[in-house]
Amino acid sequence: MTLDEVIQILNANLPHPLNELQKYILRSSWEKKTYITMASEVYYGPEHLRKVASELWSLLSNYLQEPISKTNLREYLEALNLTESQQKLLRKEQQNPTENIRIEFPSGVMSLESNFYINRPPIEELAYSEINEPGSIIRIRAPQKMGKSSLMVRILHHSRCLGYHTVNIDFRQAEKDIFSSVDKFLRWFCANVTKQLSIESMLDEYWDETFGSKISCTSYFQDYLLWQINSPVVLALNEVNRLFNYPEIAEDFLPLLRSWYEKAKQEEIWQKLRMIVVYSTEVYIPLKINQSPFNVGLPLKLPLFSLQQVQDLAQRHGLSCLKDSHLTQLLAIVGGHPYLVRLALYHLHRGEIPFKQLLEEAPTEAGIYNDHLRELLTMLEEEEKLKEAFKQIITTKGGVDIDPIIAYKLDSMGLITINKDLVRPSCELYRLYFEKQLSRYV
Repeated sequence: MTLDEVIQILNANLPHPLNELQKYILRSSWEKKTYITMASEVYYGPEHLRKVASELWSLLSNYLQEPISKTNLREYLEALNLTESQQKLLRKEQQNPTENIRIEFPSGVMSLESNFYINRPPIEELAYSEINEPGSIIRIRAPQKMGKSSLMVRILHHSRCLGYHTVNIDFRQAEKDIFSSVDKFLRWFCANVTKQLSIESMLDEYWDETFGSKISCTSYFQDYLLWQINSPVVLALNEVNRLFNYPEIAEDFLPLLRSWYEKAKQEEIWQKLRMIVVYSTEVYIPLKINQSPFNVGLPLKLPLFSLQQVQDLAQRHGLSCLKDSHLTQLLAIVGGHPYLVRLALYHLHRGEIPFKQLLEEAPTEAGIYNDHLRELLTMLEEEEKLKEAFKQIITTKGGVDIDPIIAYKLDSMGLITINKDLVRPSCELYRLYFEKQLSRYV
C-alpha cells in the first residue's frame, strides 16, 4: 500500500477527511523525519506535532485494527495488501475523482480543517514567527473576501498551540450605540477581553473618571488583566476599519494601541501582549505618525492568487481536467481574487455549468457571481459619491486620479487597485458588470 493510497482510503472512510497538518505529519513520518525537523518546517512546536500525531496514530490503529505508530508506520503499510473493497474504492476514485471530495461553499471564515485553504508563502511563516516576539503587532490588510479572517484564525490557533491565551474582538459585533462615546467603547472593549480570558471583571474598581477612559483602560490591562495571566496574550482585532467611520473613537483608540506597543519596549509586563490588527483599507483618518499603529510591526498585505495557486486549488476540487489555458482564462476575468476563484471552482466541481458558459455569463445577472455583484451594487447605490467615482473609473482608460478617501473605501470593497495615484477596476468581471449597471444612471 502506498502513502497516497492510505490517504485516499482514510479520507473515504473517516468521519472527516485528514486536514493539511495531519497529511503533512503522515508524509513526514513516512520519510522518517523527526518532530523537531517537522517543527522547523511548519512553525508548529514539536509538542503540538506529537499531540496531533498521537491522535493520528490512534485513528489509523482503530481503522486498521493494528497498533500503528510513527516507528512502524511505513513498514507496516508498505507490506499491507489492499483488500478487494479498497481496490474497488480506489478504482472508483480514479474514474470519478470529484465524487468523494467534500466540497465547501465559499462563505465566511475557512475552518482550520478545510482542505481548500491555500497558503501564501511566506505570509503564514512570517506571521507564526512574529507572534512569538514579545510585544509584537501583526497587521493584516486586504479588501473584502480575500482571506484576512481565515489567516487570523490560523495565527490564533498557532498561538494556542504555543500555550498562549487568545482573544478575538470583531468590531462588527459591536452595536452602533457602543460607538457613541470613547468611554462606552473602551468599557465594552475591556469587558469583551475579560470575558474571553475567563477572568472576573473588575472594571468598576479600575475605572477612574479623574484619569479618564484611556488611562483607566491602560491601567486595567497593566495592573489587572496582564497580571492575572502568566503566559502571553494574543489580542486579535478584526474589522478595525469599522472604527474609521467613528473618527472620535478611532483618534483615541488607535493611538492607545500604539502606546501599548511602545510600552512593551520598556516594561516587561506589556511584552506579554501581542496584537493582530485586521483591516480592509489604508487609514483615511488623520493620525500623527508617532501615534499610529499602522506603521509599526509586521505588515502583511494579502496578494491575489497566482496561476500556480489556482492550479493547486483546482486539484483540491478534483478538477484535474481543467487545463492551464482554462485557468488562465478564469484569471483574466476574476484577477486571482480568492473568493471569485473558489466560487467558480465550486460550481465547476458540482457540474452545474460548462466552463465556457460560466465565463460568458460571469458579468451578467444569469451568472454565478450575481449575488456578490448585486451586493456590491447596493453598497455603491447607498453612497452617491462612491457610485459616481466608480462610474468614472470604469469608463476611463489608463486609470484615474480620485479623492483618496473615496479610493480607500472602494479599495476596501475590493473594486479597485491603486497604483501610485492612478485607480483602475480590480478585475474584468467588475468592469464589465458595472459598466452596464452604472450606465443606467445619467
